[in-house]
Amino acid sequence: MPQIIFLPHEEICPDGAVIDVESGVSICDAALANDIDIEHACEKSCACTTCHVIIREGFDSLEESDEVEDDLLDKAWGLEPESRLSCQAIVKDEDLVVEIPKYTINMVSENH
Repeated sequence: MPQIIFLPHEEICPDGAVIDVESGVSICDAALANDIDIEHACEKSCACTTCHVIIREGFDSLEESDEVEDDLLDKAWGLEPESRLSCQAIVKDEDLVVEIPKYTINMVSENH
């Protein structure tokens, strides 16, 4: 069973976390099921960037992102080559090390 190692995040996961997950589950669903309250303003429908994460290890084990996800990621704060939307990144058989960025862009809560 693969693990997701969440690096410490000041507000969401101050001590970091290591969770066991089933293959086939999104990073977002795995986080939420383990009380890591990652933001997901569009309810995981690939319509925003609030669940943006950076895959520090295990990136190549994920399926490639599609054009819709890539277009959204272009708008994400702190975009890196290993960035993914956690609602779209499905865990396979390899462990992942995930960083939740310090900031997120939420057009609704920021009144844009």
